[in-house]
Amino acid sequence: MCGIVGYIGPQAAAPIILNGLRRLEYRGYDSAGICTVDQGGIEIRKRAGKVADLEQALHVSSMPGTTGIGHTRWATHGVPNDPNAHPHADASDTIALVHNGIIENYLTIRKKLVKAGYQLRSETDSEVLAVFIGMLYEQTGSVEQAVRAALGEVDGTFGLVVVSSREPDVMIGARRGSPLVLGIGSGEFIFASDASAIIAHTRQVVYLHDNEMAIVHRDGSYVTKTIGNEATVSAIEEIEFELDAIEKGGFDHFMLKEIFEQPNTFRDGLRGRLQLEDGNVRLGGLESVRDALRTAQRIVITACGTSWHAALVGEYLIESLARIPVEVEYASEFRYRNPIIQPNDVVIAISQSGETADTLAAIREAKMKGATVLGMVNVVGSTIARETEAGVYLHAGPEIGVASTKAFTSQLCILTQFALLLGRMRGLGQLEGRELAKELDAIPAKIQRILERVEDVEAIAREYASASNFLYLGRGVNFPVALEGALKLKEISYIHAEGYPAAEMKHGPIALIDTNMPVVFVATKDDIYDKIVSNIEEVRARSGRVIAIATEGDTHLHSVANHVIEIPETHPLLTPILASIPMQLLAYYIAVQRGCNVDMPRNLAKSVTVE
Repeated sequence: MCGIVGYIGPQAAAPIILNGLRRLEYRGYDSAGICTVDQGGIEIRKRAGKVADLEQALHVSSMPGTTGIGHTRWATHGVPNDPNAHPHADASDTIALVHNGIIENYLTIRKKLVKAGYQLRSETDSEVLAVFIGMLYEQTGSVEQAVRAALGEVDGTFGLVVVSSREPDVMIGARRGSPLVLGIGSGEFIFASDASAIIAHTRQVVYLHDNEMAIVHRDGSYVTKTIGNEATVSAIEEIEFELDAIEKGGFDHFMLKEIFEQPNTFRDGLRGRLQLEDGNVRLGGLESVRDALRTAQRIVITACGTSWHAALVGEYLIESLARIPVEVEYASEFRYRNPIIQPNDVVIAISQSGETADTLAAIREAKMKGATVLGMVNVVGSTIARETEAGVYLHAGPEIGVASTKAFTSQLCILTQFALLLGRMRGLGQLEGRELAKELDAIPAKIQRILERVEDVEAIAREYASASNFLYLGRGVNFPVALEGALKLKEISYIHAEGYPAAEMKHGPIALIDTNMPVVFVATKDDIYDKIVSNIEEVRARSGRVIAIATEGDTHLHSVANHVIEIPETHPLLTPILASIPMQLLAYYIAVQRGCNVDMPRNLAKSVTVE
């Protein structure tokens, strides 16, 4: 959940670390800190609040030293305050570390330390690890051996970087269940939680594997080993995205930029894959499992949050086009209920980051039970991408805004192509395939048309920014879009919102309807259009305020809804893609009107790498 940066090289460390923390602040922003090593000692400055608070209050950019580590925190153990902020030092203030993850047996280790006479200054599990490494360092005289010995006794997850004033020319990184990347520059190294903090300095990176350590030296040498001290060979890979992909580019917020990037990101998800003439799809990452897909008796999709909503749309798509039964599981519940998984099942994990802890646990459970396990992720080199048998990248580029937007539509892009591929493999006709492929190819231009009318959505947002509750309703394939719309509003505006199948409104939620309740309907023209119009009438009869997302040219809805947001006509199975755009914009503009921090909503972090 947290952001980690470590630097060793010829340059002043603090400014590089500070800049890296700014780029990683979407991973956690309740406290931040920097430690540098200089003239035989370590200096730590840390503070509750955002990175900007740290910089302004403690002048960290002027800290001396060419070796250092930094951290931006999302709290797990201990409240967000100065003592609980990272970095943490050992009892002698010679070793410091930054840590992302959870040390599950920290209480046991803490008791051991207290019994040995050590005092701790925070409530965190991370400080326990720092003091433990310090104790072992006194015994071994080697920071590498001390880190290895400590991690050998640790239960839980970690991505961590360790420095020592007694070995100022060495830095150690290690990971288990929490991402850590090593950037290899010209005479310098940079550790980070993800590549966005590295790309300004180098494109050459090594993605550490679970239970792997990297030991880097100021002289430019480095080695990777298992925590058990066996040598490993880690390939050097190249960062694919450009630096401007993680800049705001003139937009007020990353979220707005990423909403406006969707015509391009959706197009990137289609490029080289969609075969218009054949009405088919080529997904190169799935070639090795074609036989398993052809004979699959059931598909299980597992995900969390926004990715789970995309999975629900995928269920409609796959069952409609390929006629294979699909189940969608919350990854956070999957492994705890002893799921029934058969060897002929295909399990698909969907995750933007590719590091979601619950989703990782779910795929490991599915692999153990013998299923074919696939991944649909956005981040190249992520753990889910490495641990699944095959998969497809989203190609959405870095998503910095905590509330997912372009990754969601990219997930729908991939799921639609996957469903079309399966359908063509299992009996879907070429004419039907061509029709869908043609409409899919037209989606980027139709998203662009929606974005050209943002002023209409912004005006609606101004009218409802003071609302306390929202209801989102949809039917069929558009029901998951209602869930996603409600989630977006909750995440960034802090307005209570619920998504429901429209037909379920009469079974309880209708009791909430009054003049103060805005209700957002996905009411596009399809074979159940008349049913959704009836649901709108039921809301209007109870004085509810209706915001309808409608197909262009639908004049009838203007007479029954208070507000109508039009989207271009498309294939009924593709309406979730287009309908999600106005919902993203509505949530964004309402949050702006309420003065909320859109890119860094309270209590949330981008990548949930802890349980």
